[in-house]
Amino acid sequence: MSADFLALQQRLRHDFAQPRLLLRALTHRSFAADHNERLEFLGDSVLGLAVSALLFEKLGQLPEGDLSRVRANLVKQDSLVEIASRLGLPACLRLGEGEKRSGGQQRPSILADALEAILGAVYLDAGFDAAAALVRRLYGDTVLDGQMGALGKDPKTELQEWLQGRKMKLPVYRVVTTRGDAHQQTFDVECCVAEIACSQRGLGASRRAAEQAAAAALLQQLGASVAAGKA
Repeated sequence: MSADFLALQQRLRHDFAQPRLLLRALTHRSFAADHNERLEFLGDSVLGLAVSALLFEKLGQLPEGDLSRVRANLVKQDSLVEIASRLGLPACLRLGEGEKRSGGQQRPSILADALEAILGAVYLDAGFDAAAALVRRLYGDTVLDGQMGALGKDPKTELQEWLQGRKMKLPVYRVVTTRGDAHQQTFDVECCVAEIACSQRGLGASRRAAEQAAAAALLQQLGASVAAGKA
């Protein structure tokens, strides 16, 4: 077990009963078949719930829309990359040689996904309370207030609010395909709103970026439809 690996556990303040989970969380698909994508999928949900609970406790007086915008700012890629860098994740990542040469250790999507994978690993290792406690530590220096909601809405949040305002179900995102080598992939994601039979696709260097692009395209479609209806 490397010194970087042990030091990371100390920074996380979580001593893994199953160290292999942390090792997998740090493993990019370019390095090995036993990589972190499934843990990232799990950690994304753990992060969302833990941050939601934190905001409900600290900012429970805010309306749902403002809480959603604050949460979106806390869990967006830029915020996760800042935390990942503070934890020293770039030095701990396990990347294939091609990904290393192309600067993968500093690639925002890889760092954000690794951080979410770590949250998924902590959840499997010790349960939700331990993962939620880690989230609280990671955001411990963040000033939580309603002004964070004024920083702007990302397309996924804006689309969600548009649909909720009309009592519609949330959109469904589906990865249609991935293209390119493991260290330089392009994701093609479809965003679908079944109730109004609308769907759009978006491309991005990560699943998250492609989802945002698809949501933006669908918002544009909905805006055009509304304008046409008023004409």
